[in-house]
Amino acid sequence: MTSHDNPGQLEPSNGRDAGRIPGTTVVDTKPIADPGIEEHVERWTDVDEGAARRSARNISALFLLAPVFAIAYVVIYFAVPREMTIRVSETSQFSAQTTLLGACLGLALLCIGVGAVQWARQIMTDHEEAEERHPAASSDADREAIMIEVDKGITQSGVSRRQMILRSLGIGVGALGLPAIISLADLGPWPTRPEIDRTIATTIWSEGVRLVNDVTYTPIRAADLQIGQLVNAQPANLEELHGTEFLQQKAKAAIIIVRMNPNQIVIPETRRDWHVNGILCYSKICTHVGCPISLWEQQTHHLLCPCHQSTFDLGRAGIVVFGPASRALPQLPITVDGEGYLIARSGFVDDEGHNLPTGPSYFERDSTHDLTRSLPGEGEN
Repeated sequence: MTSHDNPGQLEPSNGRDAGRIPGTTVVDTKPIADPGIEEHVERWTDVDEGAARRSARNISALFLLAPVFAIAYVVIYFAVPREMTIRVSETSQFSAQTTLLGACLGLALLCIGVGAVQWARQIMTDHEEAEERHPAASSDADREAIMIEVDKGITQSGVSRRQMILRSLGIGVGALGLPAIISLADLGPWPTRPEIDRTIATTIWSEGVRLVNDVTYTPIRAADLQIGQLVNAQPANLEELHGTEFLQQKAKAAIIIVRMNPNQIVIPETRRDWHVNGILCYSKICTHVGCPISLWEQQTHHLLCPCHQSTFDLGRAGIVVFGPASRALPQLPITVDGEGYLIARSGFVDDEGHNLPTGPSYFERDSTHDLTRSLPGEGEN
């Protein structure tokens, strides 16, 4: 260590002292010696084979507890009613099924995790090694050496000597698939034909339901509509619904009403009585991804979807003339009641009278039906 008694006097500078502030002390520092790897202390399971066997049994027991909790998850899913609750206080309660399912799944994962940690701490080798850093890119020789080390690590993990741990781990992890498979049932009902007909293929439209304005719910009189006019409408009985049911039914039952020259309408013979003197009614929901549509071209009778430009020809049974949509817009058969108001003949149906879902297409739905083959003058393609 070097010090200066006269802080006001500058001494000649050299390479080390250049830029040093007068009156300060320069301390010579040397690199800290590499302490190396600390002395290895053997674990109890390394020196006592009996202790190692007991640890292996405990680890296997943890792994085998996982399928027990997984099976409990399945039993609880079917045995505990969804309506059952656990009351904590007068104002606080929660679902018993959800709580028990979460507890079983959490305990199963906990057993796998704790078992894996104990395996690493008590059974796998804890020998420490130090090596120089190497470039990021490895040569073929290095890769071969790495694979040798991988094989060595597998040997050191004790898997080859303690097959019980590996088997129990496989059983435990595999059993965790049961809760996942069972939980798939909560994604919704199976899309069987009866289920589709009961749910998405059925709307609140039925015979005799009036067509009303979608804002004011005013009934629509056929004589009040002008040629070229478009009206957004809903079923009159929608006003009776509330909450989630209201939103679900509105999303399926929304319609548009258009009036055009009857001589310019080209529709299949089976739909001759589906319109009233040129007044046609179609679903308002695009058959591509379900956007609401009402961009109406009076001269061409085309209806455009603002989302992806699917275009439907309402003068020709609502068939697709442009864009990604693959199905024609579902048409609602209509007529008039004794007071001249527009009413539905039925719900949305196809030409054979089967219930027809509105909205976007999906893989279960037959989108191959080509209406152009049944339009007058089109012929077979």
